[in-house]
Amino acid sequence: MLRGAVVIALVFLSAVIAEEKYSEKYDYVDVDGILANDKQRESYYKCFAGIGPCKTAAARFFRDTLPEAIVTRCKKCTARQSVNFDKISDWYTTNEPEKYQIIVAKAVRDIMAKSA
Repeated sequence: MLRGAVVIALVFLSAVIAEEKYSEKYDYVDVDGILANDKQRESYYKCFAGIGPCKTAAARFFRDTLPEAIVTRCKKCTARQSVNFDKISDWYTTNEPEKYQIIVAKAVRDIMAKSA
């Protein structure tokens, strides 16, 4: 009886872990507004690329989650985060592809360093 309860608990726990998502705290950051504002967009870019400070908590959150989100295709993203990361990717690949390549290259390096 106890063995069955342990098995059920382990199955439940593995399902909960598999569904782990990033915090929803910054889901409603105005990504469209940031992308439309040259100064804000450049500030976020410098943060993501590691060449400038992350001036807001939202910027730090995106900087910290972006590498894994890029590599895993947003596996841990909430629905809103997935939309926001898609907007960011679409904007950069269309308007500043060289900067997007820098962000992606840094994301891959960060993930590889984290895995090592």
